[in-house]
Amino acid sequence: MEEIRGTITETLFRNEENGYTVLQIRAGRENVGVVGVMPEIAVGEQAVFQGEWVMHPQYGKQFKAAQCEILKPSTLLGVERYLSSGLIRGVGPATAKLIVQEFGVKALDIISEQPHRLTEIAGIGTKRAAQIADSFREQYAVRQAMVFLQSYGVSPALAVKISKVYGDRVKEIILANPYRLVEDVDGVGFLTADRIALSMGIAAESEGRLRAGLIYALQEAAVSSGHTYLPLSELMQRAGQLLRVEKSLLETHISALLLSRKLRSHIMEDGTEGIFLPQMWQAETEIARRLHEQLGAAQVVMRATVATQITAYENANGISFSPTQRQAISMAVQEGLLVITGGPGTGKTTIINCILSLLDSESVCLAAPTGRAAKRMSEATGKEASTLHRLLEYGGDEGEFIRDEENPLDCTCLIVDEMSMVDVFLMRALLRALPVGARLILVGDADQLPSVGAGNVLGDILQSSVIPSVRLTEIFRQAESSLIVRNAHAINHGEMPQVNLKGSNFFLERKPYAESAAQTIVELCKTRLPNFLNSGDPIRQIQVLAPTKKGACGVNALNCMLQAALNPPSPEKEEIAYGDGVFRTGDKVMHIKNNYNLEWEDEKGHEGQGVFNGDMGTVLLVDNDDKTLSVLFDDGRMAEYEYGMLEELELAYCLSVHKSQGSEFRAVVMPAVGGPPMLLTRNLFYTALTRARELVVLVGREDAIAAMVNNNHIARRYTGLCQRLQEIPKVRL
Repeated sequence: MEEIRGTITETLFRNEENGYTVLQIRAGRENVGVVGVMPEIAVGEQAVFQGEWVMHPQYGKQFKAAQCEILKPSTLLGVERYLSSGLIRGVGPATAKLIVQEFGVKALDIISEQPHRLTEIAGIGTKRAAQIADSFREQYAVRQAMVFLQSYGVSPALAVKISKVYGDRVKEIILANPYRLVEDVDGVGFLTADRIALSMGIAAESEGRLRAGLIYALQEAAVSSGHTYLPLSELMQRAGQLLRVEKSLLETHISALLLSRKLRSHIMEDGTEGIFLPQMWQAETEIARRLHEQLGAAQVVMRATVATQITAYENANGISFSPTQRQAISMAVQEGLLVITGGPGTGKTTIINCILSLLDSESVCLAAPTGRAAKRMSEATGKEASTLHRLLEYGGDEGEFIRDEENPLDCTCLIVDEMSMVDVFLMRALLRALPVGARLILVGDADQLPSVGAGNVLGDILQSSVIPSVRLTEIFRQAESSLIVRNAHAINHGEMPQVNLKGSNFFLERKPYAESAAQTIVELCKTRLPNFLNSGDPIRQIQVLAPTKKGACGVNALNCMLQAALNPPSPEKEEIAYGDGVFRTGDKVMHIKNNYNLEWEDEKGHEGQGVFNGDMGTVLLVDNDDKTLSVLFDDGRMAEYEYGMLEELELAYCLSVHKSQGSEFRAVVMPAVGGPPMLLTRNLFYTALTRARELVVLVGREDAIAAMVNNNHIARRYTGLCQRLQEIPKVRL
């Protein structure tokens, strides 16, 4: 490996996302081009690069740097150039000149060790001096971290995160225990920490590695598959594949983790030993206890009075409830807790409206997991509905809400729709915030996909047979005319959908290959369906849903094609490059990661924090000077994203079926071209179709549709809530 030393004369290119940089440096008497991943270096600074010479077909001879060490400026000119480079907040060219005039070549030592002395310079007060010192230390820490971490394959962006958490102790902490990164730094997983640890020479059988790996295996099972526990045998198998060690070693460390209460164990109904992360065990146990406490908690309404009121509502609205629907309404106003489940067209919304009428004198809150679901609930009931996160009022620290048992919701009844989307942690927060004596009515479709987050709350509650519930099966007569509704129920029973019937709203565009299907989907969204729907806004009215992310008809490829067709580049539209693509003014986007600290402001001037996985909106403004992007979400909130936060956004012209849960669209277009059987299941197909209000268009082949209809495989989700509900007399937190 060769080494060159020089002074930076120009930054020709820098990718802020991954740190890839092209520099021009003065090395001796030569001007040299240097390329590679490195920290940001100011013009005038000196650096030592290690790497090799390469020949670029366009730019000629370059030095490809594998490592970079930035040298401390040692001349007056070098110090002044560094300070005026823009890397240090609060220092521009004029201030840099004053600092160098006052302190000379010792200026950087003064900023680092005696920042209060900056106040000796006219125009620099205590607050600004502290800002300059903090920014300088941050820059120095980032650089030192990158120099230390780059040899372990850590990306510059991740090195920045690590240095912000550990400050100037990065090297000390990581050398002592690199597995601390997993718990301390957002974005660092076990695999990254393990790569660092092994390259540092830490033994593969070390205690820290094996215990961190076991915990990671459970965390990964929760994130990727929604499990709240794993059977001991499966945990051993997963951890064994990950860590590549003997099972006997794992048994020893599982026992140690159980003794230290870093893991919990419970014998499950099937006789296996289930291993839980403590937070999962506690969440399911608390939910079970609180649901039992909720039974019979609300004031009972006289049965005769309820029957009379239901009849009066029927007469006033010209409808006739089925016996099951009447039962659901009656139980809702007489029980402290009720679950109502049913597919599309079974009258769930009509029932909610009747319940609201009967509870007119009570204070009722309406909520749903996503902004779109809450908006749809508001439109259907004529009453304000909120997302669960906004209802519970996120309070500042991740996962915590202002509303809890000490500060409960101000209501006597809470109705929650789209319960299939609610995971264990959100359910626990909801129950903590429910006032004593208030009714809780949970509404959802048990046949849809379970929540993206860990747990299977709705499914477990129904399976336990402990909580009062009503399942609606009869299609409400107003919905019988919709082929979407009839086909959804047919698919749910393993029957093929009817397509292309005259005057219907369910179509199949037959295309034999994925490539031609993708092109047809673009044509449908751009011209054919907007004309059919008489809609001038295809981006908002039409939603493409794909079962897979990869392939010609996957989410990634279709998003690129649809963006190019529906929101092409234009001189009037600002855009910002990120990753392999761009975000452009007018783009349809989705937030894909809970960000509890992202600030927003709504149309009424209300301010708050928290944007959550699944929130959808439109790119309203792109500012390339400040490298920021503003999104107006569907519920009226607007949030600004700095460049480094754009990893939390994705284009949403095409969504995965999982990401579409809780949403309803005027028209849904879906490819049906085959793929992995584990993904293309009946309940995924059913979930996709039930997102459409007026129109469904499938594009592909009938054999691919048949494969989904016949594939009733439901991946087992290991959860313990059902058993906890049944064991409640024995539950102790």
